Amino acid sequence: MFAFAREIDVNPSQYAYDATVIGSGPNGLSAAVALAQAGLSVRVVEGAETIGGGTRSAELTLPGFVHDVCSAVHPMAVGSPFLRNLPLAQHGLEWIEPPAPLAHPFDDGTAVTVERSIERTAENFGANAREYVEFMRPLVEDWPKLENTLLGPLRLPDHPVAAAKFGVLAMRSASGLARSSFKNAKARAVFAGIAAHSVLRLDRVPSAAFGLVLGVAAHIVGWAFPRGGAQKIADALASYFRSLGGEIATGTYVEALEQLPPSRVILCDFTPRQLLRIAGARFPDAFRRLLKRYRYGPGACKLDWALDGPIPWTADACWRAGTVHIGGTLEEIETSETAPWRGKSAKRPFVLLAQQSLFDVSRAPAGKHSAWAYCHVPNGSTVDMSEAIESQIERFAPGFRRLILKRSVITAANSELHNPNLIGGDFSGGSAELDQLLLRPTWRAYRTPVRNLYLCSASTPPGGGVHGMCGYWAAQAALRDHF
Repeated sequence: MFAFAREIDVNPSQYAYDATVIGSGPNGLSAAVALAQAGLSVRVVEGAETIGGGTRSAELTLPGFVHDVCSAVHPMAVGSPFLRNLPLAQHGLEWIEPPAPLAHPFDDGTAVTVERSIERTAENFGANAREYVEFMRPLVEDWPKLENTLLGPLRLPDHPVAAAKFGVLAMRSASGLARSSFKNAKARAVFAGIAAHSVLRLDRVPSAAFGLVLGVAAHIVGWAFPRGGAQKIADALASYFRSLGGEIATGTYVEALEQLPPSRVILCDFTPRQLLRIAGARFPDAFRRLLKRYRYGPGACKLDWALDGPIPWTADACWRAGTVHIGGTLEEIETSETAPWRGKSAKRPFVLLAQQSLFDVSRAPAGKHSAWAYCHVPNGSTVDMSEAIESQIERFAPGFRRLILKRSVITAANSELHNPNLIGGDFSGGSAELDQLLLRPTWRAYRTPVRNLYLCSASTPPGGGVHGMCGYWAAQAALRDHF
């Protein structure tokens, strides 16, 4: 067991705030809101001039084209047990839900669409339709019993039977679960594409868990995105936070904790690497070693395009979906997702693409469109994957390149320039391998050896994704410990 270090400030009469939150990503803002809801005085400090972290938008290509700098499609935000109960609609957040959450095109000119309806989705699989219904329906029905357990720290489940049934499936590789559960090759490929959001090798545990959670989300809440860009999520959280009396300071990059006004607690919305930089001298050697051993996963090479028209998909079904998974078969996606873990970039990468402008006219000038896409690459890669990504899109949408007015490329190595939390382009706050998924970043989760210093980023449970639950649970820990 580690000894606790002294508190950062020890004289209560000198506190300027009950809590200071460093970082205004969705987790930092969620932590700030949860603390402010408890009646505390809270200040958020953001290094960039614009709040939002992974939920920011900007004109990355041409004037009038709104692009999401990092995250783009947000099923976990819509379904978040914390965020869904906040009055964010009153603060300007409007969700757009495309007719189909997801499309997955194939080389035969067809595409499978994942629909809100399980039965309608199953119709894509012909004679094998029943196996999809029988696989997915129990998971969807059990989700209300599972969400608080899965979207929180490691603890005894509220509903042990439902959790056990889920665990039997989740603690498998995505490849193995797809092959054993679906006879239909297209169903296998669709599940593989969803599981690839894990940024794990698909032949490794627990990649299946991500396919299950995001697949269930498609049927329960859809894969929606905010009207006007991901920035609207941060703006709405900030607006609600200010309505509770909270303060936000931007353009204030924290190099050391001593820069901050005295606070009873400090919560940090960043990864272990930054925590070591600003507070490492305060930690015992054993805790510093644990943080230094924390592993970051593959990065992403991300592209945004200003387009002269909608993407010319061969399969018309793709125009019904906000998200399109481009990767063909299960085997092809497996190869693509294994490459970054071997230090290589796939020649035919699995591409995750969002086409919000089909459903949100605020994203581009009249008659024009935008698109957002990325593929996984080795952590810190400097490789520009434009050619490979665009070739994959051309494969299913011939003529796509002719529509490009301008592109923006953010390589994995350059990601940290846009957001210091994206270490080497890892937008999940650290790899989601089994040990780091359950004990993240250490067995302490949100707490540190400094009694009033907490971590509230995606490097804590439940991990990556725009759901705010890391911030919520960190705030609850601070409230229990100090208030």
